[in-house]
Amino acid sequence: MTHTYKLMILPGDGIGPEVMGEVKKIVAWINEHADFKIETEDGLIGGASYDEFESPFDDSTLERCRAADAIMLGAVGGPKWDGVDYNLRPEAGLLKLRKELDLFANLRPALVFDALIDASTLKPEVIRGLDILIVRELTGGVYFGEPRGIEDLGGGERRGVNTQIYTTSEIKRIGRVAFDLARKRNNRVMSCEKANVMDSGKLWREDMSALHEDEFSDVQLDHMYADNCAMQLLRDPKQFDVIVTDNLFGDLLSDAAAMLTGSLGMLPSASLGAPSATALYEPVHGSAPDIAGQGKANPLATILSFAMCLRYSFDQGDLADKIEQAVQRVLNSGTRTPDIMAKDCREVSTSAMGDALIAELKN
Repeated sequence: MTHTYKLMILPGDGIGPEVMGEVKKIVAWINEHADFKIETEDGLIGGASYDEFESPFDDSTLERCRAADAIMLGAVGGPKWDGVDYNLRPEAGLLKLRKELDLFANLRPALVFDALIDASTLKPEVIRGLDILIVRELTGGVYFGEPRGIEDLGGGERRGVNTQIYTTSEIKRIGRVAFDLARKRNNRVMSCEKANVMDSGKLWREDMSALHEDEFSDVQLDHMYADNCAMQLLRDPKQFDVIVTDNLFGDLLSDAAAMLTGSLGMLPSASLGAPSATALYEPVHGSAPDIAGQGKANPLATILSFAMCLRYSFDQGDLADKIEQAVQRVLNSGTRTPDIMAKDCREVSTSAMGDALIAELKN
């Protein structure tokens, strides 16, 4: 009997529906040619959900997400919702999705395609062959810690409070993800924190070291302060294999690593929880409302995120490899969306880029 995977699609806001449309083309191609099927269902999140339900992510959509094998997300947010209360902003929907599904491990690859090496602001010799994986803890730390908020101290003075909190179990479970992935790569993990000035960073370093000694002594583990890591990403990025870090520093370091590749439009991500949990896949880029509806968006980051979905959630690694190789061939042919356009290349629309990839898969 043909196996069927359930894929929940949350196009989101801005360019989200456009780039997700190109993923749907690949799903249709897979359903026609592969020995398994993917059943898709659409839902709302972010600003689109707020406009419909006055909530950035309603509970009925959450339950449909729980029932899926994986979730594909476009992007959320835009100036249209700038005046909405903080807990109802589009981004709050994404935080709720991650928290409710306990998606604690965010995987952010930073891979330089040879055809795009000149798109980076760094010298080609610094980034050629770059392949870094940043593993960011996603459901703890300063973004979720309590107490938090803004309080009135009187006399025109206010105080904003956010709390950085981590427990041993939170640190060790993200550490296990990083060490397991390193074993499948170059067997090196760099753990980043601020143990010199933060108690949570001191605990992070101690617990990561204990986990390494107890369960992963075959993997090389090094420690680095997060600010030094930001500098080293610009100075010598190829020294890194897997970087594991907390929620706040992971947010910063993964964006820094992303720009080494030259374009956010090329970078995928995955958010994973327990092995049996529904995982989330999304491009690194935002909703780009300034170009929404113009056919200028680059769908490749979303398509590469779908390749990660095939690999990690559907156990279809060979097909994921084929999609990634097809992306490489499309880029080598000189086909470009405006964000990665270069001299002597052919500029195409969002839809035409998706069609070019389908043509490569057929070949």
